[in-house]
Amino acid sequence: MTLLPKTSTKHAETIRVRGIVQDVGFRPTVWKIAQQLGLCGCVSNDGDGVLIKLQGQSLSIDAFINCLSKEKPTLARIDSIERERNEYIGDNSQNTASSFEIIESNQSNANTGITADAATCDACLSDIFDNNFNNTLDNTPKKKTKENHRKGYPFTNCTHCGPRLSIIRGIPYDRAQTSMDEFEMCPSCLHEYNSPADRRFHAQPNACPNCGPHVWLEDNNGKLVSGSYKKEHFKDPINDIPITKAALCIRNKAIVAIKGIGGIHLAACACDDGNGESAIQKLRIRKKRPHKPFAIMTKDISMIEQYCYVSEKERNLLTSPAAPIVILKRRSDSIKNTSQLSNDLAPGQKTLGVMLPYSPIHHLLLNALNTPIVLTSANPSHEPQCIDNNHAHKTLSDIADYYLLHNRKIESRVDDSVVRIMAGKPQFYRRARGYAPESLPLPKDFEKADDILAMGGELKNTFCLIKNGQAILSQHMGDLENYKTYEDYRHNLSLYENLFQHNAKHIAVDSHPEYISNKAGLELAEERNITLHRIQHHHAHIASCLADNLYPLNGSTVLGIALDGLGYGSGDNNDIQLWGGEFLLADYQQSQRLAHFKAVALLGGSIAMKQPWRNTYAHLQTCLNNGNGWDWVVKNHPDLELVKNLSTKPLATFDAMMNKGLNCPQASSAGRLFDAVAGAIGICQEQIQYEGQAAIELESSITESDWLDSQTSAYLFDTKNELDPTPMWKGLLNDLSLSTPRGLISARFHKGLSIAIQTMAIRLAADNNIQTIALSGGVFQNKTLFEDVKQELEKQDFSVLVHRHVPANDGGIALGQAVITAARILSEKNTNKQTGNARSNLCA
Repeated sequence: MTLLPKTSTKHAETIRVRGIVQDVGFRPTVWKIAQQLGLCGCVSNDGDGVLIKLQGQSLSIDAFINCLSKEKPTLARIDSIERERNEYIGDNSQNTASSFEIIESNQSNANTGITADAATCDACLSDIFDNNFNNTLDNTPKKKTKENHRKGYPFTNCTHCGPRLSIIRGIPYDRAQTSMDEFEMCPSCLHEYNSPADRRFHAQPNACPNCGPHVWLEDNNGKLVSGSYKKEHFKDPINDIPITKAALCIRNKAIVAIKGIGGIHLAACACDDGNGESAIQKLRIRKKRPHKPFAIMTKDISMIEQYCYVSEKERNLLTSPAAPIVILKRRSDSIKNTSQLSNDLAPGQKTLGVMLPYSPIHHLLLNALNTPIVLTSANPSHEPQCIDNNHAHKTLSDIADYYLLHNRKIESRVDDSVVRIMAGKPQFYRRARGYAPESLPLPKDFEKADDILAMGGELKNTFCLIKNGQAILSQHMGDLENYKTYEDYRHNLSLYENLFQHNAKHIAVDSHPEYISNKAGLELAEERNITLHRIQHHHAHIASCLADNLYPLNGSTVLGIALDGLGYGSGDNNDIQLWGGEFLLADYQQSQRLAHFKAVALLGGSIAMKQPWRNTYAHLQTCLNNGNGWDWVVKNHPDLELVKNLSTKPLATFDAMMNKGLNCPQASSAGRLFDAVAGAIGICQEQIQYEGQAAIELESSITESDWLDSQTSAYLFDTKNELDPTPMWKGLLNDLSLSTPRGLISARFHKGLSIAIQTMAIRLAADNNIQTIALSGGVFQNKTLFEDVKQELEKQDFSVLVHRHVPANDGGIALGQAVITAARILSEKNTNKQTGNARSNLCA
């Protein structure tokens, strides 16, 4: 706290604070600072944020503003502080408050942010583990002193932590509008709730063992193992609580379904004792998930460091209130006396997704178990995560052995966020728990735009609302091809429009006519009789990156490099229909395709995205020997395993399909190029089990020595007219004939592609007098390629924009759709205004 200032003149001010300032303990912080500085007045919430009225010494008010910025609550984000000087009323006036008060809020309009679910804070952890409380499976002696009544309570929270989005169902955000409404606060909790000096002041989920939710453990047959279906106190917080027994089940290789904050997870022991089938093998078989990596949860940072390298930036992410899954590099060495992680956790990868406990249930479980666990979404393959107790029993009966459940309803499904440090900064793979629905400020003048709803893409779907210069991006929902995911999508659309009192005047969709999000947007536009805007997929990627960097609305055009799997093209009949490796001249309103990757057929259509060998053959046939490449490959490299494998396929049929253009659309896809290369060297050649698997394992095969070697031996690409991999294929086939190690081939491909992208970008930027380059698309989640392209372009003095708060993959395109629509509307309004003024001048 700043020392009280010396005597100065007295005056009054009205102060408006905008940002994430509600339901985070902001008003108690204001109250505390005002009390300490001897200021009079009041503070309240309203639809625009927090409104503060102050009277007192002018220097004290200045000190107040300074303290507010420095001492804001952990979950708060201040976007602006607006000060308005008022007339000083006088010390003896009946209209002057003699103290500082928190007054009733006015929530008539919702123009302020809503806070995301937040990890348990240190103060609440202290309550849970009070008096050396360990809750371990070992018989450790306990101190017999007076205990905190929340000791061991798995629903402990305050204004600095706990559930938000996952429990809310309407506004204003108070207990009656959350799933906590059925739990009446006891006198003790109510006193905390009404006390401004208490950190639980107006914490809507506030509860304790006397009045709040409770947890129990069932077996697979629904038989109660520990706890009670009815509310009752813990009889023995050390040996008989359900969480401790669930930990024992996990230790004994059982799979336990655990209901947390935003959904139910499946937990299993992550370590392998070497005695028979591991719990991870069992989980993979039951969940029908043979290869996709599992994330783990560990008790603390020190446990993570036994298995992974952790930088300071990664540590900060892991321990942040968002507590996301962080992608870390696995240790190559073995730490003494450390339990060995199962080799089945992340097959074919050198990284591991890791998170720390983020709810009291997880803290208590990991403290009892003291070994890492797998924690993965509880759902049958391709379905969304379970959130309901009864639904979990119906859908997980073939997967889970036990169920650790509770009686607080989850109103909205919220998956775990996934982040990775790349080029020294966090990059989102998935934005959900801990971040959504926190609003993102947009560049100046976007606040003039009407309310806009952008529907997002088909895969990794999110949607976006624009209101009052803010973008509200939903949590990740997944692939809309699944009907249950689509139901979740429509539920969240309705919830967000209610929470933010959003009344869309325009709806933006992807230009792909068959996207389910597109059809849903068309349906809404017709129902509401509002305008529908179709936005090209890769333009949306680049615009999303611009908005993510607060690039000015009327800023100069940039060179956008959008690399992904597939996206609908411009719709021009003379153009290839499917894009995926694009160099665009772009701003918020328009984009022009300057160059692209060489177009290659998708043999069999969408099935080519799941069978890399199809892409390998299409590339070889298309790129080599003037479109008759396979004969050339067989003649020059007859002994390759690749040739033997592809010779067993119906190649004549594929040739006929390509010649006639039957079910083999052309695509300029960077993602399919990665698949083709992976298939050529024997990585996931026949089939991928999850999206991006071939590219991920291709990158993972590179060693440090491979990458060092590739700096002088990278494969060549042709970049004269388009980015053509023909020379690369000749080099790769020669290396295969020489039995060059797989990792070195991968390194030479990555480095060669990076150089080709840079070469193309430098030439196009010079031709169009551009100094700013924006990188977007899911392929740029490849750390090796992303970091090399970014760093080398920056060495050429380009300003390189990359994503900061939203994913580079399709999880970010809703933001791009929204800002493109807003920019076009604002431009049209400005043009109409200028036309109207010109006509007025003529009439005059």
